[in-house]
Amino acid sequence: MDLARYVVDAVVVEGRSYREVARAHGVSKSWVGKLVGRFRAGGYPAIEPRSRAAKRIPHRTPDALEDEIVALRKELAELGLDAGAATIHYHLSTRHQAVPSVSTIWRVLRRRGFVTPQPHKRPRSSWIRFEARLPNECWQSDVTHWRLGDGTEVEIVNFIDDHSRLAVAAQVLGTATAPQVLRVFRAAGERWGLPAALLTDNGCVYTTWHRGGPNVMQTELLALGIEFRHSRPYHPQTCGKVERFHQTMKAFLARQPPAGSLAELQAQVDRFVAYYNEVRPHRARERMPPRVRFRGARQGEAVRTDDPGRCRREGAKGSDRQERQGDVAPPDPPASHRRGTRPQGQACDHVGGRSQRPGRVPGR
Repeated sequence: MDLARYVVDAVVVEGRSYREVARAHGVSKSWVGKLVGRFRAGGYPAIEPRSRAAKRIPHRTPDALEDEIVALRKELAELGLDAGAATIHYHLSTRHQAVPSVSTIWRVLRRRGFVTPQPHKRPRSSWIRFEARLPNECWQSDVTHWRLGDGTEVEIVNFIDDHSRLAVAAQVLGTATAPQVLRVFRAAGERWGLPAALLTDNGCVYTTWHRGGPNVMQTELLALGIEFRHSRPYHPQTCGKVERFHQTMKAFLARQPPAGSLAELQAQVDRFVAYYNEVRPHRARERMPPRVRFRGARQGEAVRTDDPGRCRREGAKGSDRQERQGDVAPPDPPASHRRGTRPQGQACDHVGGRSQRPGRVPGR
């Protein structure tokens, strides 16, 4: 028997007073009177615990808006595009003046069964982050794999701008070789301008110092005065921006019809790159598409000089140029950087070493 029923029986059946029952059980006399009144009005069911939830929530998200959130989630997911709460918030803001917050959208998706909380994930605050300050200050590149409809494995070479996340190149190849990757890099440089530095892993299409000498990619970058940086072996997090780009691109390709040839797959990749650069809001870029961020920051673009360790900042008209030194840190970073106290947004300066030096240079 619960306390409420015991209190009611003590008053109604035993005839004890409100004050006596309240003192005996450590409750207020008004609570005893309220229970007895509810019992006399509706019997024992009336004294069962009642819900304390508000009968009306004035600021609750309307059902029609929740349905629109779910419809957007399904539409983006079916296209293989990002369908998180932040992306849905961006698309809603293009349709309505007043939209719910990102956290509200997330709660709607969780309530509707589209999101499973994963508290076991490593918090983002634990990562040491870096970012180029200007467009073309640093590019990242990597090669990923995909399969055609008949099961043939092909490779896709991607180059992205570290600052704006702009996909400057995405080329499908049967088998990626150093000369082919170099051609992709040259074509991207002709369209977007050459970077001051390039960050890659230690794949043989990028570096062959461990095999006794440089390859064509290293030779070309050395001739152009572009600093070549490499991540630590078996540490893909250093090139995390291009690795994340792989994941987004593959999610899109998985939703497309299987390509029967390299040309068909290249057409699908080109369609994704156009959406990624021009339409898709990038969370790391204040919800702006990468192309918008790239154009907006070009007034302070990083321009290479004859000294690989220096790059200057070029104004809108190219008349007010100021040299900036220190964008390329020494091969051995300070101890504070190794402990993970480098400021947020600092460029990827100390990752790896220059291509002029033989052998692998450990990265961050």
